[in-house]
Amino acid sequence: QVQLVETGGGLVQAGDSLRLSCAASGRTFSNYAMAWFRQAQAPGKERDFVARISGSGGMTYYADSVKGRFTISRENAKNTVYLQMNSLKPEDTAVYYCAGGSNYYSLRLPSHVDYWGQGTQVTVSS
Repeated sequence: QVQLVETGGGLVQAGDSLRLSCAASGRTFSNYAMAWFRQAQAPGKERDFVARISGSGGMTYYADSVKGRFTISRENAKNTVYLQMNSLKPEDTAVYYCAGGSNYYSLRLPSHVDYWGQGTQVTVSS
């Protein structure tokens, strides 16, 4: 079992930056690909893929909506994955979830996530 705890959310203005952290405990962290998803708090909104990173950190992949603005990284020695978010926009407002899975390439669908964090709210005002 893997436990994931996100921190770093908050209220910022458009154009600001924010860094989310996700601390993992349990099984060997480097064995898992990690990802960030987000879900806007509105009826009918699904949980959307944001970014993923391989167990070694050597491969990353981003949703088009955040490419060039967000950076995912990890420190396996600290069992932590990060999401650096720059040039934030109001449409980035959502609850952000850390996720872990055994297969890097399939870790962009919520159904392929093995472990979820509890989520952290990010609100971007205009």
